[in-house]
Amino acid sequence: MFQKFLGFPRIYKRLISLASDSFFLFFAFWAAFALRLEQQFWVPSYQQLLVSALTVVFTLAIFMRLGLYRAVIRFLSDKAFLTIIYGVAASSAIFIVLGYLLQVPVPRSVPIIYAALAFIFVGGTRLSVRMLVNHPRHRAKEAVAIIGAGPTGRQLATALNQGTEYDPVMFVTFDRSNHKSLINGVSVFSIEHIEKNALKFRVRRLLLALEPDSRVDRRDLLKRLEPLSIPVQTVPSISELVAGQARINDIRDLELEDLLGRDPVRPDNAMVAASLHGKVVMVSGAGGSIGSELCRQIIRHHPKALVLFEQSEFSLYAIERELISINRAEGLAVELHPLLGSVTHRRRCETVIRSFGVQMVYHAAAYKHVPLVEQNIIEGVQNNVFGTWHMAEAAIAAGVERFVLISTDKAVRPTNVMGASKRLAELVLQGLAQRQDGTRFSMVRFGNVLGSSGSVVPLFRDQIRDGGPITVTHPDIIRYFMTIPEASQLVLQAGSMGEGGDVFVLNMGEPVKIAELARKMIHLMGLTEKNDERPGGDIELIFSGLRPGEKLYEELLIGDNPQGTAHPRIMMAREVSMVWPEIELLLEKLMLASHNFDCLEVVDLLRNAPTGYTPSSDMADLVWNRSAEESWQLVKDGTEKAKIRRLNS
Repeated sequence: MFQKFLGFPRIYKRLISLASDSFFLFFAFWAAFALRLEQQFWVPSYQQLLVSALTVVFTLAIFMRLGLYRAVIRFLSDKAFLTIIYGVAASSAIFIVLGYLLQVPVPRSVPIIYAALAFIFVGGTRLSVRMLVNHPRHRAKEAVAIIGAGPTGRQLATALNQGTEYDPVMFVTFDRSNHKSLINGVSVFSIEHIEKNALKFRVRRLLLALEPDSRVDRRDLLKRLEPLSIPVQTVPSISELVAGQARINDIRDLELEDLLGRDPVRPDNAMVAASLHGKVVMVSGAGGSIGSELCRQIIRHHPKALVLFEQSEFSLYAIERELISINRAEGLAVELHPLLGSVTHRRRCETVIRSFGVQMVYHAAAYKHVPLVEQNIIEGVQNNVFGTWHMAEAAIAAGVERFVLISTDKAVRPTNVMGASKRLAELVLQGLAQRQDGTRFSMVRFGNVLGSSGSVVPLFRDQIRDGGPITVTHPDIIRYFMTIPEASQLVLQAGSMGEGGDVFVLNMGEPVKIAELARKMIHLMGLTEKNDERPGGDIELIFSGLRPGEKLYEELLIGDNPQGTAHPRIMMAREVSMVWPEIELLLEKLMLASHNFDCLEVVDLLRNAPTGYTPSSDMADLVWNRSAEESWQLVKDGTEKAKIRRLNS
């Protein structure tokens, strides 16, 4: 019967609400007189009936005017109850006025009793219907605990209550004085009691809703939550909510920058803003993970124009659409110029820079996936070394003020072609910085970036969702990690600090053991590791062995005596460089070897240059190895044919 009522058209429900309110308002009128006169079977006179009828009609008209009948009962809010209070107060006033005009004796306390009863009946019926409608929906929802009882947590609870997926059953607070209090009917418990109450309320998911300025140690918090084996997720940041990029109830997997074990690097915004404001800035590789984040941050520093240089059509389209939205939403009025092109085409680079009067270049275009570059040596060198050289020469020719190269920790004592090519790119810029003083060159070197196209984090997350196993190359492999926004902030900071040929590195804290990172991800997604001790676990961890060019640990410095900078978390490396004539001769030899597709010569040149390159594996280039196999097969076939000819003769 009740479900049939819920299926009625909206107009029928409004008529039922009108009839219900009419009945209860009449009943409130009768009950007010009966209580005041202490007559259990009080019968109103004709005049009293007339006053009550007119009062009810006027009250219903006021309710309609206030929009009470447009409110959907299952989503009834506090505003609707305020509307009822206003309507009932007006109804009581009308009751008094009509009684006076029609000369009907009305005791002074009757309108007050009437107003109280009218609010109880009108509001109570709606509250009862809302509870009846929502109760089955709440039973079907997944119980969640909200960690953080501040404004973000309360806003999240309100949003989830309106939804159909999650039911907030408890808040977790870090203030012991709020233990066992109530917020909107939801119990609040101290973090010390989370395990007991998570079991009591059958919590199936933990949602982080911490305030942006919260002083909570997230790493310590995750250590507390990890043993619970309950999925931990988070809500969007305030900046994403303000920018309209997400809603408060957009639940997503935990952001693993919480595992870095250090405070994020904060840039000197005044210095960065001074170097970018009103300038024409170009980002190469603008559609990549680092390049796109650079664009997002640069545009908010109000440059005159932002030139997006990208080889991938789709990536360029995606970042342009996003920047247009940011431009419009924040009223920035920054000129955007999306341009397709390759950094290996020097004339294209120079023409673009001259055409738009570029003053600063952030060079993020690079091939950075170690195994892929190892299997495509010539293309890796062409893009990472010659692409950097051509873009830098174009910048010098066009009079660019500053040029910043995005480098990597794999350039330090590299064991792979990708790292060696990036170190050689650094040497090229250091040589160019010595050759001229018109363009200031600087390089920024940092570790693995969480969430980038080459990061293990998205890979592990996909493997966990697919049911495992998680593949880790070695049980002892370690890496430095940082977030994409953090890496981009460092690049912008270095761009404002560089004086010429400087290599900047970040104090990144303690490195992360990849196997432990994988285990944390398993536990924080509410699963268990499958191993010899726990054969019934969910996700197995498999060690596949180091890939070509991969090493157990990465470093940020070649030398041992870094120099401090104006930023407390940024250091300047003191490392060997080459004079330009030597670099130029090396580049000529490298270009000839590349044109001849001589991978062995390319590797030898990289090894003999002061890059510190020491290959950790045999030649892995796919085309070179296939050609070698075919050559060997031809020799083998020729030998067999010679034998046959000798036998036949």
